[in-house]
Amino acid sequence: MRRLSFSRSGSKNGEMNEGSKEGKIEWEMRPGGMLVQKRCEVPDGSLAPTVRLRVAYGAFRYDISADPQSTFGELKKLLSSETGLQPGEMSISFRGKERENGDYLDNCGVKDRSKVVVIEDPTSRERKFFEMRKKEKIQSAHRAISDISIEIDKLSEQISSIEKSIANGKSVLEVQIATLIELLMRQVVKLERIPTEGEATSHKTIQVS
Repeated sequence: MRRLSFSRSGSKNGEMNEGSKEGKIEWEMRPGGMLVQKRCEVPDGSLAPTVRLRVAYGAFRYDISADPQSTFGELKKLLSSETGLQPGEMSISFRGKERENGDYLDNCGVKDRSKVVVIEDPTSRERKFFEMRKKEKIQSAHRAISDISIEIDKLSEQISSIEKSIANGKSVLEVQIATLIELLMRQVVKLERIPTEGEATSHKTIQVS
């Protein structure tokens, strides 16, 4: 983990002076490229204690252990597997206030058994809704194309059978041939009217051709 050091001193002009030991601030680079202020290490070198958080996400409730010196951005990563949301698709509220990714849990007053609320980002929810509708339309188009394709295959087999009969010298009523051709064309027209996109369009093109 990379660490950067800056210094800060309170001069009368309010200027920031590097190199001063007074008010020295150390920064560290968290995994994922987030630059945050370095936290004080536990004096005896032991591992920092964890806190058990109560998480509310809609009608779901979870318990999760977290480092109190971690950020809410890191907490989102922990909650991703539980909620099924990506970190960028959620916001976390604590004590009625939405917390920023760089906010530390302990600095915001998070303690053992504290409750946090996870909310899915509205734009993410809207995007998923449209993706679901799009998927349903594609599936519906595939089913319609498959149903019509079955009917076309049946009619095509009957026409082929009549052609073989004619080739063998058997007489076939003209009205029978005309009826089959008309039924076949109706199915083709239905097929062409099905709105499609993506793979469904390719499937329809193959059937029409």
